[in-house]
Amino acid sequence: MTPFKTMFLAATVIGAMPAAAFAGEIAVIVKTTNSNFWQNVNRGAAAAIEGSEHTISFDGPAAESAVADEVNLVDNAVNRGVAGLVLAPSDPDALIPAVRRASEAGIPVAIIDSGLGKDGEGLYQTFLTTDNCAAGRMAASEMIKGTGGEGKVAVMSYVAGVGSEIGRVGCFVDEIKKSSKIEIVGPYYSQSQMATALNQTTDVLAANPDLKGIFGANEPTAVGMGRAIQQAGKAGQITAIGFDGNEDLQAFVKDGTLNGTLVQGSYQMGDLGVKAVLKLLAGEKVEPQIDTGVVYVTKENVDSDQAKNVLY
Repeated sequence: MTPFKTMFLAATVIGAMPAAAFAGEIAVIVKTTNSNFWQNVNRGAAAAIEGSEHTISFDGPAAESAVADEVNLVDNAVNRGVAGLVLAPSDPDALIPAVRRASEAGIPVAIIDSGLGKDGEGLYQTFLTTDNCAAGRMAASEMIKGTGGEGKVAVMSYVAGVGSEIGRVGCFVDEIKKSSKIEIVGPYYSQSQMATALNQTTDVLAANPDLKGIFGANEPTAVGMGRAIQQAGKAGQITAIGFDGNEDLQAFVKDGTLNGTLVQGSYQMGDLGVKAVLKLLAGEKVEPQIDTGVVYVTKENVDSDQAKNVLY
């Protein structure tokens, strides 16, 4: 018998954890529910649970910056004795105590999108994510191609210090500095608020009329960036690269506002994250890290099957 099953069985017998944990709720908790990216994670999770004896719940704070609210959601899930947890931590360190409580309660945990800090190692069974550093380098490579490797490039980021941001933006900047003569402007942090990103980008464009390129590093940031580019009449005049793939970003790619956008497998994060927890509950092994992939979507391939599998 696996450690998880042993723990769940013991809990059922002695009352330390509700019997529902044997066949009950898998809690999917993400950085915010106010984003098409995370709603696409929800769709993947819902597909994965079909036909299972378990159910899922989906929740997240109103904003990615509301870290304390996400901690409370995880604590509440542990307190009600969920069977498993799929978590996208909004802060690499702040979520560790809550995940530790889940681990101590015998709840299998799949981390998605952003990692936990070093002290969180060993508290979860698998990590499903885009290789954000590789994605950042890919964005830098496309930026260098588009700008000729010279001039100013602005970086519009989201929440400083989040695991995905550290890899994605950090490796973008490192690759730009290593492989080009580009001058980096920023980064600026939108707190994953579209309106904030719009205002920040408007200011950056006005302050840097010689700007040659701009990178928007997540969905709300890239959408605000794209709208600001259009409002400033700069569409098609600067190399603009986004990240994520909702309908707004697809439209920006199609009309030339964006040269392209890098799209993560958000659906796959929900789908494969829940499937990983289901395997753990069944006593099966899962890989400690699962790459959910990234696709660079441009006007030329936006209607391809490869792009349609990741766009949302």
